[in-house]
Amino acid sequence: MDISTIALHAGYEPGNGEPRALPIYQSTTFPYDSTDEIASLFDLTSAGHFYSRLSNPTCEATEKKIAALEGGVGALLTSSGQAANFVAIMNVASAGDHIISSSAIYGGTVNLLSVTLKRFGVECSFVSPRATKEEILAEVRPNTMCIFGETVANPALAVLDLETYADAAHEAGVPLIIDNTFPTPALCRPFEWGADIVTHSTTKYIDGHALTVGGVIVDSGKFDWAAPKLADGSPRFASLVTPDESYHGLTYTEAFGEAAYITKARVQLIRDLGCYQSAAVAFILNESLETLPLRMARHVENAQRVAEWLEAHPKVARVNYPGLPSIPDYDLAQKYLPQGSCGVISVVFEGGREQAAKVLDSFEFISQEVHVADSITCALHPATSTHRQLTDEQLMASGVEPGLVRLSCGLESADDIIADLDQALATI
Repeated sequence: MDISTIALHAGYEPGNGEPRALPIYQSTTFPYDSTDEIASLFDLTSAGHFYSRLSNPTCEATEKKIAALEGGVGALLTSSGQAANFVAIMNVASAGDHIISSSAIYGGTVNLLSVTLKRFGVECSFVSPRATKEEILAEVRPNTMCIFGETVANPALAVLDLETYADAAHEAGVPLIIDNTFPTPALCRPFEWGADIVTHSTTKYIDGHALTVGGVIVDSGKFDWAAPKLADGSPRFASLVTPDESYHGLTYTEAFGEAAYITKARVQLIRDLGCYQSAAVAFILNESLETLPLRMARHVENAQRVAEWLEAHPKVARVNYPGLPSIPDYDLAQKYLPQGSCGVISVVFEGGREQAAKVLDSFEFISQEVHVADSITCALHPATSTHRQLTDEQLMASGVEPGLVRLSCGLESADDIIADLDQALATI
């Protein structure tokens, strides 16, 4: 089926006389008739819902839809995008292990990987998103457990060379985990380029209306967890291929086959961390997913027009958008994102911090928000918000120019977005 059809029909199929819309199962628990039935659920020998910290019928339907959109064997909703990335990595890594990441990723994820995971005993090495396979492999250690990157980086908009990263990961015997938040499966399906696990901040385009905070992990089912070995011959991913005593010696790869990874993430990490999504949020996500392909096409159409207009404006120093032939990543964007990348543009205005702030303060309907990928056009000036405490010199060192603005093109008329930008730029 076409992805537009999948977005409408996957996940939930009403039976005869049942609701057309996915119901909200707003319940913490689900009663059963016998202790044996509940025991089998706790032993993972039968399927079903018993407590909404682990699974819920509304969440399950939304997870199935996202898995179908990405082309995976299963998905797991989480309470945020950061929770999704944390669980995705810690499902294979533990204290004493090492991971590799592209350096062009969301700033919050940089902190997660370099600071917070370090407190859990997991070290991270960073490489360029344009690194060669040899450069990536040079960072691999005997205890490396995964490689991580973002399809399109937030807010740098660097496009990751997915095939190169996948080749390096598989030569090293580890999975490639890709955060696909900005393109969504409507514009890129990383599994088709060799990725093994995909994550999203569903807060962004999957929701698309600034209503909910959430995340999701999707398992391709393609990685052979039993194959990679350590130098002593023991399995690299022992937690997936050896008995889990917290489930009476169950082995995930034997019990769940290609869905071993996503099942372990749910019944082990979500069980203990509790960062699962609510039924009400899952309902909203399911409804938003029905229009995802349509919305992404409009976001891209608007962003392309706005980026081209900004690039030609005399008061604009630089524009970074993957759809512009002038940027270094244009070739990768054409390869991996032929239908477009996202609706987000990075633009640097002439005059630095003060002039950029003046432009944003002069907008008439473009909204200043600490958000991105909204249905309405929004903008953020890092130098006066998320990076406010830094001097101009420190901003440059961190890769955020004082005049940089992150502009997220919404679903309005592109002519109206340009008109608002035009009148705001006239003030400087």
